[in-house]
Amino acid sequence: MLPFAPERTLKCGRTRKLDSWRRTCVALMLCAATTIASPAQTFKTLVSFDGSNGATPAFIVQGRDGKLWGTTRGGGHPNCGTVFKMTSAGTLTTTFTFNCANGNDPESLTLGTDGNFYGNTFNGGSNNGGTIFKLNPRGALTVLLRFDGSDGAEPQASLAEGVDGNFYGVTFAGRSEWGTVFRITPSGTLTTLHSFDFTDGAQPFAGPIQGTDGNFYGTTSTGDGSGTVYKITPKGALTVLYDFNPPGGSTPIGSLVQGRDGNFYGTTSYGGPDNDGTVFKITPSGILTTIHAFNGVDGRLPTGALVQATDGNFYGATPYGGTKQEGTIFKMTPTGTVTVLHSFDGTDGALSFQLIQDTDGKFYGLTNSGGMSNEGTAFRLALGLSPFVETLPTLGKVGTKVSILGTNLTGATSVSFNGTAARFEVVSSSEITTTVPTGATTGKVKVTTPRRKLSSNVAFHVRK
Repeated sequence: MLPFAPERTLKCGRTRKLDSWRRTCVALMLCAATTIASPAQTFKTLVSFDGSNGATPAFIVQGRDGKLWGTTRGGGHPNCGTVFKMTSAGTLTTTFTFNCANGNDPESLTLGTDGNFYGNTFNGGSNNGGTIFKLNPRGALTVLLRFDGSDGAEPQASLAEGVDGNFYGVTFAGRSEWGTVFRITPSGTLTTLHSFDFTDGAQPFAGPIQGTDGNFYGTTSTGDGSGTVYKITPKGALTVLYDFNPPGGSTPIGSLVQGRDGNFYGTTSYGGPDNDGTVFKITPSGILTTIHAFNGVDGRLPTGALVQATDGNFYGATPYGGTKQEGTIFKMTPTGTVTVLHSFDGTDGALSFQLIQDTDGKFYGLTNSGGMSNEGTAFRLALGLSPFVETLPTLGKVGTKVSILGTNLTGATSVSFNGTAARFEVVSSSEITTTVPTGATTGKVKVTTPRRKLSSNVAFHVRK
């Protein structure tokens, strides 16, 4: 069984049971050398889910209001999942509760440039094939699409908003039975861009991301080999960049992230000398390098996306491994040196998949199980990294409207795109709105506030 979601297995015999997401890993030898983190860091469990406020948390993203918005796969009434928002201190509010007819098992949230959240549910809806939904910041949900199998089924990966304002995603099954890549407008018009046929990949768990070249990049968990990395144009022309085969790496589950060097970074759930999974780097042309192999001590069976933080290092979580075999949080240099930052012990959570860096500089994440009620947790990890700003979107032409998200932005006195000043409006302490100014070139966005000078974590790419 792969650690994707509760008792889900590939293809035949897949189940969707959500209440027994417990560990099945065996004891691993703990003799490999692994760097241990310094005691300067601070880990804190913010929320222990108990069913009434959600169960089996799945995904979080920072909102325009400065809060963390997320989903739980179960919990609420009638146990079909929830959407919540949470402060950085851990005060949680349930924003929406699914009733299965409008979706069941919500997986992800994407903050759109229009201020709404867009996401999907793995099943539920009129045909039990899953849904795509829009949720406004007040908690009103609109079902944009109910999959019926002919157009795909079982979407569970996060959506990516393209520069065209549409959203791009994948379904795990349906249509060809091997999954699809699709585009959907904010009003719900769906176009299937590609149907996988097994030879070019199958059963994608991870959503595509838009690269700085305008194309989308993603992975499939299986296929002719043991998974693929692919590139697809906005019009649907798909190219397989790499076909995994053990022992180098197999079964990529998490989304890719484009690094500052222009290459893409990701993980495989299996492969490597101990078959505990790997981290890889792949160029846009398809040259792949394995830069780390997990050994159980530093983690096992990684399934989530990496985050390149403000210090240039990559951070991530594994659902298994570590000192208690309950998963780890790790830091990795761009060359592959891994430091274990935290080993879960069950009481503080277990089965962690996703990690994000908030604009306050701290890391936040979720565990699928563990905690006081064994229904999962939300946590914070502070490593002393400075606050920053992020832009929504991260690429666009001159004149493109841009939201700048951050912390303590009130009183900001200047905004610039790679040194070119821009007119702006401070909407709140967590948001500034602006447009890409004439003469702007690709580079960091900087904001000056009464407290400090803030810089974007990634460069804003100005398109012609």
